[in-house]
Formats: sequence, C-alpha cells, structure tokens
Amino acid sequence: MKHLIVTLLLAAGLAAAAQNTSFTATVKGLPEGVRVVVSEAQNGRLVPADTLTPDAKGRIRLALATADPRFFGLSLTMEQTPMAHLLLLPKEKVSFALEYDPASRTLTVADVQGSDNMALYSRFSQRNLQAMREQDHTFGSYVEQELRAHPDLLMSAFLVTVFEQDFEHYVDLYRLLRDSLMPRYPDHDFVRHLDERVRTAVVVGMEAPDIVMPGVDGHLRRLSDLRGSVVLIDFWASWCRPCRMENPNVVRLYQKYHERGFNIFSVSLDNRRDAWMKAIEDDGLVWPDHVGDLRGWQSAGGRLYGVSSIPATVLLDREGRVLARNLRGQELENKLKEIFEQ
Repeated sequence: MKHLIVTLLLAAGLAAAAQNTSFTATVKGLPEGVRVVVSEAQNGRLVPADTLTPDAKGRIRLALATADPRFFGLSLTMEQTPMAHLLLLPKEKVSFALEYDPASRTLTVADVQGSDNMALYSRFSQRNLQAMREQDHTFGSYVEQELRAHPDLLMSAFLVTVFEQDFEHYVDLYRLLRDSLMPRYPDHDFVRHLDERVRTAVVVGMEAPDIVMPGVDGHLRRLSDLRGSVVLIDFWASWCRPCRMENPNVVRLYQKYHERGFNIFSVSLDNRRDAWMKAIEDDGLVWPDHVGDLRGWQSAGGRLYGVSSIPATVLLDREGRVLARNLRGQELENKLKEIFEQ
C-alpha cells in the first residue's frame, strides 16, 4: 500500500475578505501511477480544476484564499473512479486520511482534524463503506440520526440528498436543516436547494397544486379540469430512457381503467417540440392531456412539484388529493387495482 503525503492549497482568485484555507491529506492504497483529480462545484456541477501529481516526496502544493465555503470532489485517474467530497470554510486548516479500498472501489475519509463538516463526512463515508461490505440496512437510519444531531453543519445539506428519491418521507428533516442553515448561508446552493424542496413539497394527503401549462396545440390545459377522476401526473421526457421504457405499462393501464375514471396528465420536461411530439406518437400516448413549456428542468410544472429526477409520478384521488408518489410498474398497477376493483 503506497502512502502519499498530499498537501492541497487549492488555487482561486483572492477576494477582499478572502482567508487562507488549506488541507493536508494522507492518501492510502492508490495503485501505482494513479493521480488525484480535483473538481470544484460550479453552478450545481463538479467541474475538473486540476490533476494532482505527487513530487519526489509525495507532495502536491496548491493555494486557496476564499471568503466563502468551497466544495470539491476528489477522484482518481482510473476507470470507474470513486469520489470523495470536501467542504472547506474560510480560515480552516484541515488534515485527514484519504483511503482507497480496491475491493469496493471507494474512497473514504478518516482521521479528520480541523473541520466539523469534514468530520461528519468522514463518519458518513466510513459507515457507507461498512454498509456496502456487510449489507447493513441500518445505514439510512444512521445518516438521519447524524443529520438531526448536526443541523447547523453545511455538510448536512449535502448529505441529506441521499434521501432525495424518498423525499416525501424526509420533508421534516429537510425543513429542519433548511431552518438551521438559512440564517447563516442564505445564498449557498446547498441551502437554496433545501429551501426549494421544502417550499415545493407535495406529500400524501395534501391537495395537489394546480398545473396550468400549454398543451400540444398551444392552448392551456389545467390539471384541475380532471377533478372527479383518479389522475396520474406523469413527469417525463422524450430523452428519458426509463420513462420511455415505462410508457407501455402506462398505456396499458390507461386503456384498462380509463372507462372507470382514470386519466393521465403528462408533463414533458423536453426542450425540443419535435422530439416531444414524436415520442407521444411513437409510444402511443393516446390521452389528450399532454403539457409542456419546452424549458427542460425549468419546466413550470416540474418546479411546482419539486421534480429533480424523472420518471416521476403523482397519483391523485377524485378530490385532487395526493394518494402516492413515484409509483411505477407493478406498484402502480396494484394501486389502481385497489382503487378500481375493490
């Protein structure tokens, strides 16, 4: 196992209130010749910034002065590269061990000094590795407990996204973190994401917000016009392969239950009208309620319902209340059978 002493002082432009920030990582377990790629979060994406090659003494030196928290990913120059995440605050001098596990192809962070945020991430990454090795099904409960214990740490706003696909069950946790972090970090991307998710939360039992968007003919269509029937709001796009794979099942269920009062309100997250129209025709999506504003992820309907990944569905009862979210395949069929065949 090769040990590298890596000192990373990451480069950035100096601002008036910038403070020197640094971290030192002891990298363990890297295969010979593998280097470390540093990527920085910019506009919601990790953008490669530098590739770190140790000198003769196994050290890499860069410089960073910042007035704001900075978020980075560390990955490796190898196929299927794992990634570790770093959150640095102004004036911090952080040290830790970065360990590569070849069996699980993961990077973990250990032995953190100088950062409560990175200490939280360290516990998360090590417990995640343990869960992978031992098929530990208590990992989610462990993460929730840690985040509830540390709602004031900015790293919590990043780690809570492990629950993104099951958001409706963790709305109160998102709200706790949002309320704790907003006074201190009102403009940080992580906190703004929490705020948007909480403000657009659509949970079981509530009345569904009305969607009013242009249909395929350009005329406005309203979700509320379908009140009185059971409605599946289906967020999809022509470029979404899982959506297209699910479409035959949705068509079959529409044909089976439409005469009994089942309707579909399809919200497209497409950017191109021609692709949207072709997918509707090719997949035989025969119901009339197709809406889209060709704004992709900025779709008014998607943003109203806090949609961050597709396919996504919301099932409504005849009074327009939310019955369930993200039912697909057999789960959707079982729910419709329960409603219409009991």
